[in-house]
Order: sequence, then structure tokens, then C-alpha cells
Amino acid sequence: MILAFTGAGISKDSGISTFMEKPEVRARLFRSFANQHPQAYNETITQLVNSMRDKKPNDAHHALFEYNIPIITMNIDGLHELAGSNPLTLHGTLPTDEELVYASQLTNKPVLYEDPAPNYAKAYEMVNELQSGDVFLVIGASFHTAIAHDLRVLAKSRGAEVVEIQDDAKTKVREYLRERTL
Repeated sequence: MILAFTGAGISKDSGISTFMEKPEVRARLFRSFANQHPQAYNETITQLVNSMRDKKPNDAHHALFEYNIPIITMNIDGLHELAGSNPLTLHGTLPTDEELVYASQLTNKPVLYEDPAPNYAKAYEMVNELQSGDVFLVIGASFHTAIAHDLRVLAKSRGAEVVEIQDDAKTKVREYLRERTL
């Protein structure tokens, strides 16, 4: 079995910057900021939604769908869903256009720093089901969040091989899956 864990790096080839590249956005993704500055937060989320509006899945997203790989993602961009997959989203989704006017009041759209992440427990359950001979395929996910570190450690402790694809995901993911399933 292969279980994919994806971060912002999988979507770079689709033209989406990582939050590490946009510290001004990351600094506003805190519940305390949303509560204290709702208008500025709503403007930030609106800009984020608009920056992702025309983005399309790249071949890494499509390959995961075509090979029927279960996915845990930290991404909120919706590109896995556009490719046809049904990922476990750890950090929620973006608000709809109708929700943007009250985005600061929403939960899990996206999950903000200081908010509980309701799907973390399910992610640990999924990784805990891995066994020796399975693969935990990490695609474009840094070590900057505790969950990214913890899931790798758990996968290794279960005997799974942890495979990292941290650059050129649009090419390397399909190549890896093709080789693995031959």
C-alpha cells in the first residue's frame, strides 16, 4: 500500500506559492488575528482565494488520482479534489465566494493557527494502519509543522518506507508510481 502525504510543494508547479514564501499571509492566519482584525483577515483570505482561483492540478495531482493513492494533505488549494481525489484535508478548505464576507467567523475554512485541527486524529489513524512493506510517500511537505514530522516518525515506527519527493513533483510522482507498480 502507498499512502501519500502532501504539502505546498506539490502545488508549486501549478503556480501556487507556499506560505513560507508569503510570510505576510502566514502571519495573518491566526485565530487571534482573525478575531482582532476581521476586515484585514477577510481581505487576506479574499486575496488568497483569488490567487488560487484559476490554478489547475499538475501531473502529480493527476497521477495520485489515476493510481488511486489515498492522500493526507496539508493543502487548502483544492487541487487534489479538482484532479478527482478525495483527500483527508488537515487544514481545511478555502471559503466560498459567498462566505468571504464573514470569513473571520468561519472554522476550518481554513484551519487557523490556534484552532483545533479536527482531522489530525484521522491522519494518525491512517498512518498507524501502515505496515512493513508499505510506503508513506511524502510530496512537497516540509518539516516545519509538528504533524509533518510526527506522521513521518509514525510511518517509520510502523515499518513503512518513507519516500520523499521534495522537488519536481509534477514529474517525479508519476515516475515513482509507475516504477512502483510495474
